[in-house]
Amino acid sequence: MNYLQTLLKIFKVKDLRKRILFSFFIFLIFRLFAHVPVPGVDIASLKRLFAESQLLSLLDLFSGGTLANFSVLSLGLNPYINASIIMQLLQLVFPKLEELAKEGEQGHEKINQYTRYLTVPLAAVQAFGMYILLRNSGIISVLSPLILLALVITMTAGTIFLMWLGELISEKGIGNGISMIIFAGIAGRLPIGLAQTVSIFDPTQIKNILIFMAMAVIVIVSIVIVTEAKRPITVHYARRSTTETPVASYIPLRINQAGVIPIIFAVSLILLPTTFAKFFERSPSVLVANIAQEIQRLFNPQDVLYNVTYFLLVVAFTYFYTTVAFNTKQISEMLMKQGGFVPGIRPGSPTKSHLDYISLRITLFGAVFLGLIAILPSIGQSLTGVATLLIGGTGLLIVVSVVLETTKKIESHLVMRDYDSFLRKS
Repeated sequence: MNYLQTLLKIFKVKDLRKRILFSFFIFLIFRLFAHVPVPGVDIASLKRLFAESQLLSLLDLFSGGTLANFSVLSLGLNPYINASIIMQLLQLVFPKLEELAKEGEQGHEKINQYTRYLTVPLAAVQAFGMYILLRNSGIISVLSPLILLALVITMTAGTIFLMWLGELISEKGIGNGISMIIFAGIAGRLPIGLAQTVSIFDPTQIKNILIFMAMAVIVIVSIVIVTEAKRPITVHYARRSTTETPVASYIPLRINQAGVIPIIFAVSLILLPTTFAKFFERSPSVLVANIAQEIQRLFNPQDVLYNVTYFLLVVAFTYFYTTVAFNTKQISEMLMKQGGFVPGIRPGSPTKSHLDYISLRITLFGAVFLGLIAILPSIGQSLTGVATLLIGGTGLLIVVSVVLETTKKIESHLVMRDYDSFLRKS
């Protein structure tokens, strides 16, 4: 009953109702364009190729299912995500970009503009690479230079259009637009995945299916707990006079500070060998073809070597990205400038060392958790023998994280509305 009352309360707030309806309208546009195919592609053969490649399946996940249909939005937001990651790495290399990031909203807007510029060439390169992969797989015929140029421009424009839709949601809708677009794509695939899973249902595996469902519930609960978990670091601010009491605050250090970014990094690296091997598996040279086949065998997604390497890469990238997101040097300098200090720790370098020590231990749990989520499909299939067609661990992590983030946005709008109503009455 409380949920129904909350839902009614949400739609009674005019501004919030408009934002939610606008977001659904953008989702509708996204799903319509997701079914506009690029001509000259054998869709049935394309779907078989995606079923055999985990890299392509993950790329299809972030494109919202548009890549498997090879629609005009087939590249999805992958080039934009890659551009964002590159810009974050460049901030560590170029001091001017780092200074720009510290300039507040104006600086972030400039970095976002640079990210959009970088997205265009990345999208063009990925579009051409996708054409080469499909051509070598016999799914698309050899195109003339003019038609190939039109194909690359169309796919690049699709990515820019999708990026614009995401920014519209961030500005006029609810939640983070890019995350919401990815969420809409994953959620839009659920009915089809459920229908396909039911169609291959085997009554003899009912016990394993129940175990698999129990694992899914446990994973969802675990994702919620880890996503919401924080380790507060107490901070006191110096008193201005002897009569004032110290002002206490805290730094909320999240256990999963990096989100899903380390998985994106890791999967891009772990699946590069098999991707390049596919380009050379039909090489006229017998030696090159044999090496390509051996690489594909060693990096089979069900192989132990693949999963161990994948897990270790996720752990390593989690530490790397947490170091970028939670810059202990900047935080310690900011606390010292504002007169803040951690109780029992001197300002400056000792504070940085203390934050590094806490971050190192907290991140270990989050890194191991993300690593297990990344290899969850292989673990689930090994334990139960059930190869479900529904979303895997990465998809669950994205869906749950977006739902939690959007719920908090809606709650903040409701709290702000109640606060404004209280001020008007008083």
